This record gives sequence, structure tokens and C-alpha cells, in this order.
Amino acid sequence: MKLLRALALLLVAAGLSGCGYNAIQRQDEAVKAAWSEVVNQYQRRADLVPNLVNTVKGYAQHEEKVLTEVTNARARVGSMQLTTDDLNNPQKLQQFQQAQGELSSALSRLMVVKENYPQLKADGLFQNLQAQLEGTENRITVARNRYVQSVQQYNSMIRTFPNNLTAKMFGYQVKPNFTVENEKAISTAPTVDFGNTPAPAASAH
Repeated sequence: MKLLRALALLLVAAGLSGCGYNAIQRQDEAVKAAWSEVVNQYQRRADLVPNLVNTVKGYAQHEEKVLTEVTNARARVGSMQLTTDDLNNPQKLQQFQQAQGELSSALSRLMVVKENYPQLKADGLFQNLQAQLEGTENRITVARNRYVQSVQQYNSMIRTFPNNLTAKMFGYQVKPNFTVENEKAISTAPTVDFGNTPAPAASAH
């Protein structure tokens, strides 16, 4: 009896392996790991925001609108937590993208503010925070790209035969991904108007 049971388990294991079960499991774990890195980098950026806001406020207190936008955007990001269990929910992923995109735009406007304040641009703390922000943005881009690739590989795997049968049997679903529209919105630099009127050109004599 024990021998028959062991043989049955071996046959089941071999069948699952042949149908791609193990490969689907590995790819699903790869997606989760890639997402964790995305979240880590976004959190790194969020952690920089309070110091950035306080530093800018020290030189540009009347830029209240921009400072408020950054603070509010960070608060929305903090309330929009997306776990690996939520990755199959396209609505939640879209909401997460939108919140991160709003913070990206707000931070871009904050960085433009410095152009009107030479002392702020020269401040050592601000320069250090700016360098950290730029490095973090690069890490976010890398992490997002890796996540996109992981999801594409996972989705392709569970859509192909016979993996699609195994995926359906065990409830694996196609995962939503970052959208092209969101990528375009995040990468578009915001237009900022400080209301400065250029001086009239001197007339030739």
C-alpha cells in the first residue's frame, strides 16, 4: 500500500511538472519579488519627501501651493498600499499608478521651483537630497522595468498550452501590468509658469 501511494505521488508530481506547474510557481514568485522591489524604491522616494519639502520651505516659503501638492501627493501614496495579493486586481493597480504618478508630477514641479532660488540650489543639504531623489528615480525605473518583464513572462507562460490548463486548474490568472498611458504621463515633464514677464528688448539706436 505504501509503495503504491509513493508511486502515485511520484506520478502526480511528474504530471504537474510536465504541465508547467513548477514553472508557473517559480514565475509567480519572480513577479512577487519584482513587485517588492518596486514598492521598496517607491518607499525610498516617499521617505525623501519630508526633508525635501522642509528644505525648500526654508528658502521659498511663498511657494505654498507646490509644497502642499507634494505633501498631499505623498499622503495619498502612503494610503495606497498594494500587496502581492492585490496584483491580480487591475483597478487597484491603476489607483496605485495614479497616486505614484501624481507624486512624480508634484516632485517635478518642486524641482523646477529651485530655479528661482539660487541660494536653494547652492544649499548642500538640498543638493544631497536632489542627488538621492535622482538616484531613487533611476532605481524606480529599473525596478518597474523588471516588474513589467516578469509579468509579461508570467502572462505568456500561463496562456500557452499546456500551461494554460494547469493555470486554470489551480486558479492562476493573467496579471495586469503598468499601462502605456501611465508611463507616458509619468515621463512627461510638467509645465510650470512662475508668472515672470520677460523684460522688453532694448531698442537699437
